[in-house]
Amino acid sequence: MPLDPAEPIAEKDISLTFAKGMAVLKAFDAEHTHLTLPQIARLTGYDRAVTRRLVLTLVHLGYVRQQDRLFSLTPRILVLAGGFLQGRQFGKTIQPVMRAFSLRIGETISLAMLDGAEAVYVAHAGGETERARIGFTIGSRVPLLATAIGRMLLAASDADTATETIRAAPLEPHTPATTLDRAAIAESVRSIAAAGHALVDGEFEPGVAALAVPVPAASGEVAALGISAAAGRLADVNVRREALATLKDCAGALAALL
Repeated sequence: MPLDPAEPIAEKDISLTFAKGMAVLKAFDAEHTHLTLPQIARLTGYDRAVTRRLVLTLVHLGYVRQQDRLFSLTPRILVLAGGFLQGRQFGKTIQPVMRAFSLRIGETISLAMLDGAEAVYVAHAGGETERARIGFTIGSRVPLLATAIGRMLLAASDADTATETIRAAPLEPHTPATTLDRAAIAESVRSIAAAGHALVDGEFEPGVAALAVPVPAASGEVAALGISAAAGRLADVNVRREALATLKDCAGALAALL
């Protein structure tokens, strides 16, 4: 029987064990690359016995490596992302388009999609000149509320999603300039929706500004393109105007491919 995407999935139809296993995999991130069983249990909220069975199952399947008391992800974890990236031919179609536009402005252009309370990067294409680098890779995640690409994704989402995310998403002081007023963020997202682009200066990384535009994906998924650069560079009106025009042109070229 086909699933109706408009209908919520009943709890009885969900494998809680599988969901717990995915939670274990998500416990590993940039700050937690090597973890002990007690650490994984604390991060996931599961008891030691459940955590041990889940982790050892992942070791058996080859997604997690054990070295003495420490556990870490293996390259096999990339298989989970490979189906998404290869199925949409990111390497053959998406990145070449992005690369052509990145060369126009000499900046790295990044493509991100909405995933819960975060933006997840699904493609990058680099420029040739020096630029602000925060070190993101495909699969890196950034908060929605403090970043240009995150606020752009919210502005491109339906109103209910944006409102609930702004109300409930984690809000951390990444820099002294980070906006911590949710009402002010909501107003910023409304302004971004009206303007059709987002500009955030120094709220996620000191001295770094970011510019983002929506990608009207044919699939209906919420996506956005963005660049990050030294704040002084994007403060230049001419540079910002050229970057914005390039991002919009790139978004238009990508729309039918996503």
